[in-house]
Amino acid sequence: MLNTLITSKTRLKLLLKFFINPDNTGYLRGLAKEFSESTNAVRKELNKLEEAGYLSVLEEEDRKKVFQANQSHPLFKIIQKLVRSSVGLDVLVAQVLNRIGGVSRIFIVEDYAKGIDSGLISVVIEGDDLNSDYIYSLTEKIEDQIQREVQFFITNNYQGTGLVIYDGNDIKDYYKENRIEQYITNE
Repeated sequence: MLNTLITSKTRLKLLLKFFINPDNTGYLRGLAKEFSESTNAVRKELNKLEEAGYLSVLEEEDRKKVFQANQSHPLFKIIQKLVRSSVGLDVLVAQVLNRIGGVSRIFIVEDYAKGIDSGLISVVIEGDDLNSDYIYSLTEKIEDQIQREVQFFITNNYQGTGLVIYDGNDIKDYYKENRIEQYITNE
């Protein structure tokens, strides 16, 4: 979806890296290696994003700038929502919440939590009395919708790290903010 709007593959990778999870950081050489891109291509896009105010520099020592998404930028939430939607996280959450049971939290772990578009989204679903058969039956449907592989892990108490994309404490706010109702289908 975003690749038709933004034609620079390097810029797309940077947006995914920094906006899918605002805690992600990176520096020029590390990002170039991670993306298998030239340092010149990455530098060019980092400079453009920094000049526009989308990225901020956390620290600068020994000529090494560490970048992070600028969460105070007026367009931060819009860009983050756009990036997350382009990956399919909104569809994934809507499908899971549709008829699964008592979901307390949903986490994205591994590559996508780090902002790496590997094609495999690892999802941890935490809750009590979850309908695991339904969750696993959703896999193919979700994969067709978002054009990425999805791997589910179910637990009642997740202690690991990852990107929280749903927290059941504020379900009404979450639905309203993400306009989830448009994706939920009755089967």
